[in-house]
Amino acid sequence: MHKTQDTQIEHFPDRSLRRLLQDSEYVRGLVRIIAPDIEAFLDFSRITYQKRSFISKALQERESDVLLSVPFQEDTDADALLIYILIEHQSTVDKTMGFRLLSYMLQIWESQRREWETEKIPENERRLQPILPILFYTGDRPWTVPVSLTAIMDVPEILERFVPSFDTLFLGVKETEAEALTQSGHPLGWLLRVLQKEHSDETEISEALTDAVSHLASIDEDFAPQVAEALRYFVQLIFHRRSLEERDALVDIITQHIQNPKELETMAQTTAEFLIEQGKAEGKEEGRAEGKQDAVLKLLQFRFQDVPEVLSREISNIHNLTRLDTLFEQAMTAQSLDEIDTQSASKN
Repeated sequence: MHKTQDTQIEHFPDRSLRRLLQDSEYVRGLVRIIAPDIEAFLDFSRITYQKRSFISKALQERESDVLLSVPFQEDTDADALLIYILIEHQSTVDKTMGFRLLSYMLQIWESQRREWETEKIPENERRLQPILPILFYTGDRPWTVPVSLTAIMDVPEILERFVPSFDTLFLGVKETEAEALTQSGHPLGWLLRVLQKEHSDETEISEALTDAVSHLASIDEDFAPQVAEALRYFVQLIFHRRSLEERDALVDIITQHIQNPKELETMAQTTAEFLIEQGKAEGKEEGRAEGKQDAVLKLLQFRFQDVPEVLSREISNIHNLTRLDTLFEQAMTAQSLDEIDTQSASKN
């Protein structure tokens, strides 16, 4: 029986996607997948983010949110569009989602109204910004209820016109056809195709990962930062969602397609972050050192495949964080394993 890997970094599903959406190009990719007609009207190069969440503490275990402002490409009556992305990762479909989204939007508009007063904006210049709500759902169960107020109301037809209504862009990752995610060619689509298989058997996730990494390896250089972030995400997904027995084989799929040393460094750093957090979660004071030891070893494995057992032992006996950082830099630039100087490192 496989040993399962408990989640060591809290709230991996929402934090990992939230991190991705701090990149304006990934926001563009999301809009391109679900509303390509809207993408053309927006200038994603001038995105600004609001560092504020509208989610109550009671709901932060199941979801996360991102609020950003995107100027329009051409002059319109509004200066910019607000995009509110709600990341829902629990598999329980919430019938109250329409009400919750409306309440979040009302909080956004209320904060704008307060700014009118504090900044003494003349009344004839006071305008609320339009909001584009996006529900980004990564749960396993199909989303079967409308994102509307009527989902939790019994309303006679004659009174339906009095119920507030609004459209919501919706992306159910697990239930969307794989081709629909990747037809635009954006890196986000290939990342989401792997996420679709996070709980599938090893063969299925291996195939999805192979397809995704192969495509990302040949993508336009303009997307290099997004490709690096996607590789980082894949490593995190493997550590948090797959069994210990599967981990090395899945990571190997990624490293086989990596030519850029910086991308290898990103993967090793991601490994270190995970292992450091794992050590802390297990109450290990030496967690940081262990994480860096493993990061050095992983990087050497990525670059040279086989690491002699003697060298592995020597690295594992070094606990000084500064020296481990030096070893990591050596591992990045060394042309052979002979250039790895563990003896000088072990003296510090």
